[in-house]
Amino acid sequence: MNRPPSPYGRGPRTPRPDAAPAAEARDELRVYGLNAIRAVFARRPEAIRKVYLAEARIPALQPLLKWCVAHRVGYRVVEEGDLQKLASSSHHEGVVADVLREPPMPLSTWLRDLPAGPQCALWLDGVGNPHNFGAILRSAAHFGVGAILLPKEATLTLSGAAARVAEGGAEAVPLVRLGRADNSIAQLHGAGFRLAATLVEGGDDLFEAELPPRLVYVMGAEGGGMDRTFAQNLDLRLSIPGSGAVESLNVASATAVLLAEWRRRARSAL
Repeated sequence: MNRPPSPYGRGPRTPRPDAAPAAEARDELRVYGLNAIRAVFARRPEAIRKVYLAEARIPALQPLLKWCVAHRVGYRVVEEGDLQKLASSSHHEGVVADVLREPPMPLSTWLRDLPAGPQCALWLDGVGNPHNFGAILRSAAHFGVGAILLPKEATLTLSGAAARVAEGGAEAVPLVRLGRADNSIAQLHGAGFRLAATLVEGGDDLFEAELPPRLVYVMGAEGGGMDRTFAQNLDLRLSIPGSGAVESLNVASATAVLLAEWRRRARSAL
């Protein structure tokens, strides 16, 4: 097996407890999962600080390991149990890495660099579950969403679990930090966007309503839904019609439906 030389030399392959501290620094994130780490390596390899992997993953991760050697970034081959501890999950897929976080950009910066033409963004108003967030990021990447907009007061941040569920989508869709809600809405309006509240019921039928080419879907909190006063102040109110056999879709599934419909309309308009 062609194994790049380890920057750690010939020492023990299983890390001591003090040799693999948790990535607790606020500017670091512990990412796990093959596609999630490949996406970081493809887009911003300089963010990688340390890699842990199972021996079986060496062939699949040869480019990453050679880069680590060339740039003096540490990596270590470890056992299954160590990976599970490092990731705090059994879904590590044989590789874990500590990477620098990419902070959300300001709304003004995102709007300044936005190309002309149809655009879609997601305003996450209360989404907190990391698995839902990861699924939303995956759908957003699949349908070409321009950004995830995070309210000023939101505590939602990318976690290792969300990045793994996103399957690389966390690196494809930028996170944007909003300011005051009224100022942010005014900025988005100035850039040609219209904002759509997404409601479990009481909104216009998604499949019948007119969707503007530059659209922000505002996704409500899991369980409680969106604040009705806030929803009334937006440009559109949309609901996804269904059979009635269940009350509604969860926020991640609803997001995928909403994005697919916007993408279909945008493509047909080209």
